[in-house]
Amino acid sequence: MKVKNKKNAAVYIALIIMAFIMILPFVWSVLTSFKTQAEALRIPPQILPSSWSFKNYKAVSEVLPFATFFMNTFLMVVFRVLGSVFFSALAAYAFARLEFPFKNFLFVIVLLQMMVPGQIFILPQYMIVSKLGWLDSIKALVLPGIVSTFGTFLLRQFFMGIPRDLEEASVLDGCSIWKTFWKVMLPLTKSGLVSVAIFTALFAWKDMMWPLIVNMSIDKMTLSSGLVNLMGQYSVDYPQLMAGSLIAIVPMVILFLLFQKQFVEGIATSGTKG
Repeated sequence: MKVKNKKNAAVYIALIIMAFIMILPFVWSVLTSFKTQAEALRIPPQILPSSWSFKNYKAVSEVLPFATFFMNTFLMVVFRVLGSVFFSALAAYAFARLEFPFKNFLFVIVLLQMMVPGQIFILPQYMIVSKLGWLDSIKALVLPGIVSTFGTFLLRQFFMGIPRDLEEASVLDGCSIWKTFWKVMLPLTKSGLVSVAIFTALFAWKDMMWPLIVNMSIDKMTLSSGLVNLMGQYSVDYPQLMAGSLIAIVPMVILFLLFQKQFVEGIATSGTKG
């Protein structure tokens, strides 16, 4: 019993240390957002600010149009989430339940997209958006994110874990493939849909490279790309940058706190059957 307790204690200590290491950058960002530039650059580092003031938050709000950034980011996230969940569910159901030529081969091609860096697709995506005349618009932000390879893979695992008896019973009742999918199968993957929505929202919210490439006007920028304007060519006001970054991540923190149960459930049950 003592040996077991010692092992448990060692595990808990290791987990506490790793949790501290993970949360340390966030805590440091919060502390830096209240410092002056001189305090932020001081060596050895100054842990606590001399005075707790929200002047950096006020200053960054005056420099950047955060209301516009939030609106652009919100629209991008909403349309990406809707498109990703809908199209991923359709593709996942087809790969999990339907039989059609070259199904396994096509699914391997889908999985290959998860194994290569996303930067490979930037040039063809940019050419498509440019040919459509969508540069410097909200539509350009939305287009690459309306399909999700990860979402297709995740939801496929959910559909494969549903007993076929339910599907066969709906067919016997006269349901078409579409009605079976929409009325029977889709509601049973609620936790998976929530997980895909959360992941898509998270990836879209922190996406910086694509918005910087397709949108040049500051009134068309998102939060992540707009914060780049705080980084000068030769110097960076780190307290203001940290303040702006914390303002930007607040909605994602709230989203996770509201849906953490569905998020954890979706990840925990996604690999029950493959």
